[in-house]
Amino acid sequence: MIDDGEQAVDLNQLGNDLRIVVGRIVRRFRLGEHTGDVTLSEMSVLARLDREGPLPASTLSDQERISPQAISVIVGILESRALIARAPDAADARRFLLTVTAAGRRLLVGRRSRNARGVAVALAAEFTPAEQEQLAKALPLLERLADRI
Repeated sequence: MIDDGEQAVDLNQLGNDLRIVVGRIVRRFRLGEHTGDVTLSEMSVLARLDREGPLPASTLSDQERISPQAISVIVGILESRALIARAPDAADARRFLLTVTAAGRRLLVGRRSRNARGVAVALAAEFTPAEQEQLAKALPLLERLADRI
């Protein structure tokens, strides 16, 4: 127990270590991508639309924490590839709602399966059951952190 009010963990060091590890994981996923594939930002938008249903571009921009200009570019790219579609918003005629198309869902399922298989193989080969459980227990904390940064 720490008596002098100091934190048991150096939060700056922890933040830096997390940034490095997450960056390495992201780079590993990127190595598996093929030329012409959608970017991670595009996949993130596609996955959010798949999880949360039809959304206006402004909500996507807020939730993904990217500028309205950047979301417009991403939406344009995804739409040009027929991965998302837009429809008028019945509640507000000035807006449109974005939805994932069947092609977008197929892409998501394929990418998720490929990435999940790679992670599952690494977990089975390199981690004990106790370590696997520790990682599973850490996920809600990492999700909460991702929502706050």
